[in-house]
Amino acid sequence: MSALAAWYYKQMAVWSGVLKRDEMALEYWQRLRAERPRDATVVATIAHVRAGSGHRDEAIALMHQALEIDPRRAAHWFNLGFLQQERGDHEDAISSFERAIALDEKLDRAHYGKGLSLVKLGRTEEAIAPLKKNCELQPMSPYGWYQLAHVYHRLGDSKRVAQVIKQLAGFEPKVAKQLERETGVVVGVEVPF
Repeated sequence: MSALAAWYYKQMAVWSGVLKRDEMALEYWQRLRAERPRDATVVATIAHVRAGSGHRDEAIALMHQALEIDPRRAAHWFNLGFLQQERGDHEDAISSFERAIALDEKLDRAHYGKGLSLVKLGRTEEAIAPLKKNCELQPMSPYGWYQLAHVYHRLGDSKRVAQVIKQLAGFEPKVAKQLERETGVVVGVEVPF
C-alpha cells in the first residue's frame, strides 16, 4: 500500500467517525489494518469503534491483540481495563490499570479506574491510595474527590469526608453540596447562583 492510500484510508475512517458513520469508519480502519497488521494503534482504534457499537467482548479481544503487538502503550492498557471494568471483570481491570500505571505513573484515569474497581470489589481501604493519586494528578477534577469522599463515608470517617467537601467547595461547590446531601456531612457549602 502506498503512503497516500494509507493516508486516504485513515482520513476516511476519521471523517466517517466524526460523521457518526461507524460502519463506514470500521470498514476503512479494517482496510488499513489489512495493509498494516502490526500497527497496534489501528487495532486499538478498531476496538474502540467496536466497543462504541456495543461489541465489548470483541473490543476486549482486539485490545489484547493490540497489546500483543505493542505492550508498551499505557493508553491501550487503560482502555483494556476500562472495557474489562464495564464488563464487571474488576480483577482483570485492576491488573490492566496497574500495567498502565507502571508504564505511565501520571496516567490519572488509570488510578481512578483502579480505585473504582477496588470499591466494586469491596476493597474500600485499598481504593484510597489510587483515588488520592488521581486527585493529586487532577486536583481540579471533581470525579476523584467525589469517589474519595464516598470511600471515606463508607469507612465512617466523617472528618475526612468534611475535608474533601471543603476542598471541592473551592472549585466545584455544586458537587460539594451534593456530597453534603449524600453523606449527611454538612460543612455549610454555599452555592453561588
